[in-house]
Amino acid sequence: MKCPYCGLSEIEVVETRDSEDLETIRRRRECLKCGKRFTTYERVENINLVVIKKDSRREQFDRDKLKRGIIRSCEKTKVSMEDIERIVTEVERELRGADSVEVDSKKIGQMVAARLKKIDKVAYIRFSSVFKRFVDVEDFEKEVKRLIK
Repeated sequence: MKCPYCGLSEIEVVETRDSEDLETIRRRRECLKCGKRFTTYERVENINLVVIKKDSRREQFDRDKLKRGIIRSCEKTKVSMEDIERIVTEVERELRGADSVEVDSKKIGQMVAARLKKIDKVAYIRFSSVFKRFVDVEDFEKEVKRLIK
């Protein structure tokens, strides 16, 4: 590992901490040349998951892409970044625990929507509008009515 500031490869680990879910290790590091500190995260490299899209295309599961989609749905809501990170981690863990390395994008959407529904109804509706491809106001209305019941 090289220092992101000066490029020297002589780095010292100053602090190591496990994340709450025990899936990630956070390390504070210090460069022995310039003295600057930075943080790295370590996670076990898992097998690649393949997402089957609605048009039958296949693409590699992208944790960051999923997170970005959830963040967009949660703008100006009470959903915290910790909640979003927890949702992404739970969904990824469940997918990796499944029997297959291939998963339909619809299933991922359902998993996220179910979790958002418990946390924030507005974020749920926003996410569902993209995930379920709402076309007009009637689609929103139907979903809101289901949510109210």
